[in-house]
Amino acid sequence: MTSGLWELVLRGVWVTIQLLVLSALLATAVSFVAGVARTHRLWIVRFLAGFYTEVFRGTSALVMIFWVFFVLPPAFGWQLVPLWAGTLALGLTYGAYGSEIVRGALAAVDPAQREGGIALSFTPWQRMRLILLPQAVPEMVPPFSNLLIELLKGTALVSIMGMGDLAFSGNLVRLALQESAEIYTYVLLIYFVIAFLLTRLMRGLEKKLKAGVGKVPVREPDLEPKRPETTHVGGAV
Repeated sequence: MTSGLWELVLRGVWVTIQLLVLSALLATAVSFVAGVARTHRLWIVRFLAGFYTEVFRGTSALVMIFWVFFVLPPAFGWQLVPLWAGTLALGLTYGAYGSEIVRGALAAVDPAQREGGIALSFTPWQRMRLILLPQAVPEMVPPFSNLLIELLKGTALVSIMGMGDLAFSGNLVRLALQESAEIYTYVLLIYFVIAFLLTRLMRGLEKKLKAGVGKVPVREPDLEPKRPETTHVGGAV
């Protein structure tokens, strides 16, 4: 490819990274708000959080992008730029999945920890902030890592709005060169590199958080075969 086409691809990578960071921040905030709300003592709060979760988990992210970008403007009289429309649609969609991660991690905390907070006369917010979240957050990191990778792949959906992300830029280069195999191979490799870096970053975060609460992260299995132990008959090993 020429330098101009590579520049187009790199601009697409930058747009994808911006969209990924913004939508991940929104999804994280929504995940914690909705996830904690699903454990609230008031049924109306649990109902509203559950309603949001079921609605956004049960709808297509692609259709949600269409709805935010094409339906909201005539309904409310304002238009979102593609970057913010994509951020809103992806953040709310993946935040619904993340809320289940938060709810499940909070529910997995030992009930004795909750009882200890009650015995110490902690308020519900103090129990959540000082006891439950510090123990639950490290357990959220692996599933959040998977969700982040899914979000990265979901950013390609914004190309339907004409947004110049990596997928859209790759398609423009393909049309210019009429070389599908080469261009899409490059695009796949770029997505893989970004996903690999995100995975390593999240693993480092998991180790740091678990070390902070005195837990040792589960080590990955050793892929190298172990040598069988040999013994000598009538002698020492």
